[in-house]
Amino acid sequence: MLKAIAIDDEPIALEVIKNLSSKISFVELAATFTNAFNAIEYLQKEKIDLIFLDIKMPDISGIDFLKSLSNPPMVIFTTAYSEHAVQSFELDAVDYLLKPFSLARFLRASNKAQELLLFRSSPTADFNESKTLFIKSGYEQIRVEVNDILYVESCGNYMEFVLENRKMASRLTMSETEALLPASDFIRVHRSYIVSKKHVQKMDRKSIWIKQTELPIGAAYLSAIEKMIK
Repeated sequence: MLKAIAIDDEPIALEVIKNLSSKISFVELAATFTNAFNAIEYLQKEKIDLIFLDIKMPDISGIDFLKSLSNPPMVIFTTAYSEHAVQSFELDAVDYLLKPFSLARFLRASNKAQELLLFRSSPTADFNESKTLFIKSGYEQIRVEVNDILYVESCGNYMEFVLENRKMASRLTMSETEALLPASDFIRVHRSYIVSKKHVQKMDRKSIWIKQTELPIGAAYLSAIEKMIK
């Protein structure tokens, strides 16, 4: 679980982050602040994993705020301005969200923070073998090993996750699913399919085989797929 706070001088922006966080099972938004100096007092008392941090604030910028922390938690910058992107990554920000951002984009950033947290907590473990994520199926949030996912298929109003030994349906969109799955491990091959790179057995210009299952390749995705196997 990621314990997070959000700092933004605009209350509406904090409401957006609060609403998006409530939709992600592994993010606990513990507090929000319109005043960055109140957040400093909070951080001195509480252990926090992640800050959603605005950059343009009246009393102190998000950049300067982060620099002032002696042992800062992970940071995802949230801003309406793009000119600070390079500087934010020089400060080791997890991600940089340009307002207004979608649930899919927010989910992708949160997943990056969750993966980094898992990596830091298990530095001697084989991180690639221990990656997990939560998939909402019905009323449940189910933990799934990333390596067990073979492919995902768009089926009308839901996505079907095909695993080694079972299938799961989730009411996600294709864009939300792409944001949920680690880009290093998965690739979209068709408007209806995302596949696990490690489970690809063979391919030609029209089809790709995941284990023994043949799936179509969309013409728009062929170039990216060919680059993957070079």
